[in-house]
Amino acid sequence: MQSNTQKLSVAEKLGFSLGDGAANFIFQTIMLLQLSFYTDTFGISAVAAGTLFLIGRLWGGIVDPVMGAIADRTKTRWGKFRPWILWTAVPFGIIGFLAFITPDFTLTGKIIYAYITYILLMTIYSMNNIPYSALSGVITGDMKQRTSLFSIRFVVVCLATIAIQGFALPMVNHFGKGDSAKGYGITMGIFAFLAMIFFFITFFTTKERIKPDPKQQSSLKEDLATLLKNKPWIIMFVLFVMMFVFLTIRNGNLLFFFRYYLDTESLTIFIEKANKGLFGLLGFMGFIGENANVADSVFSIMNILGQLAAIVGITISNSLAVKFGKRDTLIFGFLLSMICTALFISISPSGIMLTLILQILFNLSWGITMSLPWAMMADVADFSEWKLNRRSTGIVFAGIVVGLKVGLALGGFIGGFILSLYGYERDAITPTAISGIRMLSSIYPAIALCIVIILLFFYRITGEMELTMQNELAERRKAHDHQ
Repeated sequence: MQSNTQKLSVAEKLGFSLGDGAANFIFQTIMLLQLSFYTDTFGISAVAAGTLFLIGRLWGGIVDPVMGAIADRTKTRWGKFRPWILWTAVPFGIIGFLAFITPDFTLTGKIIYAYITYILLMTIYSMNNIPYSALSGVITGDMKQRTSLFSIRFVVVCLATIAIQGFALPMVNHFGKGDSAKGYGITMGIFAFLAMIFFFITFFTTKERIKPDPKQQSSLKEDLATLLKNKPWIIMFVLFVMMFVFLTIRNGNLLFFFRYYLDTESLTIFIEKANKGLFGLLGFMGFIGENANVADSVFSIMNILGQLAAIVGITISNSLAVKFGKRDTLIFGFLLSMICTALFISISPSGIMLTLILQILFNLSWGITMSLPWAMMADVADFSEWKLNRRSTGIVFAGIVVGLKVGLALGGFIGGFILSLYGYERDAITPTAISGIRMLSSIYPAIALCIVIILLFFYRITGEMELTMQNELAERRKAHDHQ
């Protein structure tokens, strides 16, 4: 039996996917709500929050390669990467909860608390997510199985995203009853507990199958040198930087777009109509009522619909990738996403339906792209083994996740800094600040995504090369398995 190309069971695919669902309970909150949490609930300025994001996420980028090297050198009866998911499950949940607590401190005390908890969160996230990401590269060497695995993974990610984008704010309003600090604490406590459970499931349902050549010497210096010779890896690194600059700027400011730009009366009419139609249980679910904020409620509803559209995008992504290749499918999805993002600048304050249409179209096109960059990361690890005769899965994934963290850091800092340049203050929203919010929800992130599209034209791992790598590597692994 060729274990490298073994077909994965649905249970293993789902169990693996729950690990990313768990991580996204925290990750999506960081992406979507943490800037508004820090400014509107925690009580620090936008520029202070942006600086915190820059420092904390760059710190995470330092931890990532260290964690990749450690994971590559971990030897247990469970494998190299799985045990880290087990060991970090409980700390991840605890720190994720503490990062959204608002202590009764002075402003200086709050900033110190925010730095400590946020840096700890970035550290434990790296310790958990780098081995988890690398695990996807050693579960199977079969390209079709790998693409299928990532499709299921990102359907679960969408469901976790629905939980955060759709239900987190209504839960905050429901549990807080006007006290958002209390609401965030209870809400994030629930999600942090679920994350711990999901991590345990991932550990117990997955298996590592691909191992490096036993003759390969353990050398961190050689691992890093090999990365710099791997041109697809360099392209993917920069791509992840710009992709997450885009996501952080757009998603981090979208809530402000709903709260301060869209017309309250128009939002109220929309939610009243929605309550009579598709969302007849809105009151029960916490989207309306005395504790609900109408802008937050509409924002949550649109995110639910958007993530359902993203699931549709994910389901068609696999067949598009098989027919046209991962790279060309990615270019197509990113191009549509960029257009939908840029068109947000054309929305009027009363344009609630246009906002809904563009949000759904954006998520549909983004869904097409969601799983593919991560599947391409595994291809890049294969390329290193195939072309450069060295497999260091943890380092390859860690290096690209560093790009993700750098993108998060730059995007968070740029978003907070530009918001402050436009004069944003929580208690005094000026027309200039609103102009900045509109640009940060449309044109500025679209520029970042344009750079991503250009980068993809330099990525050379085609569908034909993927098949060649798969077959040749399968023969090599079979040979060293029998040594």
